[in-house]
Amino acid sequence: MTTAAKIPAKVPAKTSVKIPVHSASKTSPIAVTKPIPKPVQKAIAKPASKVPATATKSALTIKKIAVPAESPKVIPKPAAKTLSTKPIKAKKIKLVRDSFTIPKPEYLILDNLKLRAADLKHPVKKSELLRAGIKALAAMTDVQLLLALKAVPTLKTGRPSK
Repeated sequence: MTTAAKIPAKVPAKTSVKIPVHSASKTSPIAVTKPIPKPVQKAIAKPASKVPATATKSALTIKKIAVPAESPKVIPKPAAKTLSTKPIKAKKIKLVRDSFTIPKPEYLILDNLKLRAADLKHPVKKSELLRAGIKALAAMTDVQLLLALKAVPTLKTGRPSK
């Protein structure tokens, strides 16, 4: 039977220790050298980062991916001179819906103006007529605008009664 002596706790991995082995037939101990295996280190668990309880596993995965190592900087190439035939798109203007009260005779004038525009081979909608009128009012001088506003009677605000 062989009995191994205690191995010291901190021994360099590349050294060997002589361990006396007792043989049943011999009375003197025989020194045998055996290489000592590297001590196995258990992985020390890092404390988990504080994540809200509502976070999902996929959110944690995305968070890990979102912290990349330092990426190489991209140097933009100088823009080549190009003559673009495409017009630059203008930003869309936000539209506003509104309702208003208009007297019946003035509403009929809008219909007559629509017919006149159709005779001129340029059919328009009521909203286009109103917008054209606003542009015409904006182009007037202060005196002309004041005369045009005085020609229009004021109306009672709100919905008409039935």
